[in-house]
Amino acid sequence: MKFKLLFITALFYCLSFGQANEKITTIQTVEILNGNTEEAIYYFENNWKQLRIMAINKNYIDSFQLLKSTFSDESPFHLILITTYSNKNQYDQREKNFTELIKEKGDLKLLNDKVPSEFRKSAFVVEGAAHLE
Repeated sequence: MKFKLLFITALFYCLSFGQANEKITTIQTVEILNGNTEEAIYYFENNWKQLRIMAINKNYIDSFQLLKSTFSDESPFHLILITTYSNKNQYDQREKNFTELIKEKGDLKLLNDKVPSEFRKSAFVVEGAAHLE
């Protein structure tokens, strides 16, 4: 819990001092449910990651990372999803742009026909500008 609180506080501090021309990063943590690690990894590699590769190619985002984490009481999540936008305009257009990419990509790729609600739960989402002094 200490980690989560410190993490959120630091990112909101960044957000409060951000400027319109700075990069903006969103961080989402994901808990894998019911031991469905293979299904979750497959889903994020074949859907989330592929959409971000497409987004980079169309200049909709600056970068992304998909990280594994060690689950604990202090950090109750298994995955960290990071998307960085080059500027506020890219960030503001994210819903429109990802809607377009989702249509272009087509159906979700799922392992063992399990839907996302069966194998993953968002732990928390934080957004912030890349600006610390």
